[in-house]
Amino acid sequence: MSNLLNRRHFLAQMSTAALAAGISTIPFSSMARMANEQKKLGIALVGLGYYSKDLLMPALEQTKNVKLVGLVTGTPSKAKQFGDKYNIPKENIYNYQNFDDISKNPAIDVVYIVLPNSMHKEYVIRAAKAGKHVICEKPMALNAAECREMIAACKKANVSLSIGYRLHYDPYTQRIMQIAKEQPYGPISIVQASAGFRMGRPTDHWKVKSQYGGGAIMDMGPYPLQAARYSTGMEPIAVTAQQYNSDPKVFIGVDETTTFQLEFPNNIVANCLTTFAANVNYLTINAQKGEYGLNPFSGYSGLHGILPNSQTFDFPPMNQQATQMDEMCLSILQNRPSPTTGEEGLRDMIIIDAMRESVRKGGARIVL
Repeated sequence: MSNLLNRRHFLAQMSTAALAAGISTIPFSSMARMANEQKKLGIALVGLGYYSKDLLMPALEQTKNVKLVGLVTGTPSKAKQFGDKYNIPKENIYNYQNFDDISKNPAIDVVYIVLPNSMHKEYVIRAAKAGKHVICEKPMALNAAECREMIAACKKANVSLSIGYRLHYDPYTQRIMQIAKEQPYGPISIVQASAGFRMGRPTDHWKVKSQYGGGAIMDMGPYPLQAARYSTGMEPIAVTAQQYNSDPKVFIGVDETTTFQLEFPNNIVANCLTTFAANVNYLTINAQKGEYGLNPFSGYSGLHGILPNSQTFDFPPMNQQATQMDEMCLSILQNRPSPTTGEEGLRDMIIIDAMRESVRKGGARIVL
């Protein structure tokens, strides 16, 4: 991490400098603002696809604890375009060949891995060896074994590892988590969650290529899987899964649609679906005293809460990505675990591995 001044020491230095310059006082608000600016961590985005350029970059203009200072891309035109747009110094722009030189750059504290799934493990480990804190997009890796390697590398390097579960930082999801904990509507019996979009037939997109870790279960699948876990506050004890492809010529070695069923303690069941064949997005939780949930539940905006007896709940608009990065970086500044650690990503991948095993065995029940 770069040499960040703590607030008290910074304010003391500013007061001393003011006296030395013959200035009687500097407004406290101005000193506080400058201290806060010193606290911001520098982040580099690794991969400049849609999510980085259209969502993360604009979000970083709203963050309080982190600022965009670096870029990593294999496309020179993107390096120039976004380097110019966000005033990124040339020495803070890297490609995939010289990425490891980031270790020599004290301006960069955190790297955010926004690459195809098959590249997550490599770049998380390289970032950790470079001494940088890491945020990695979901899904964490191709399988649980890779997740364990990534966690071990970050622990060895003594750097933070966060997984991009943005919904954990959204008040709608937090409300569902609170209900799971307090159970005001009685015990939960059934959870239903679906997340998907109509992709069409983009045969050249990495999300339909097995070598890049494509497929619906790896792209949209973590949303219903996470929803089943956080809406119950429990970990599943068994899983069954089925996969369907309407066009095997496009979806080669990956799934277009996966349905899966999770068994939880206390006889709770979750029926889930993820797909590239339809626009679906809802979370419904059946409890003893009624039905509640979110519809939609995993969008970037426009979420809506539903409670029993035709009641609803909504929150003011917020930027999920800005809030997520602020909270993750605040945990680094405060030297505490991220709200969404590598272990959280590992738990999902253990279940996804079991889903794949179930599919291979014709929908067999796999005990977790």
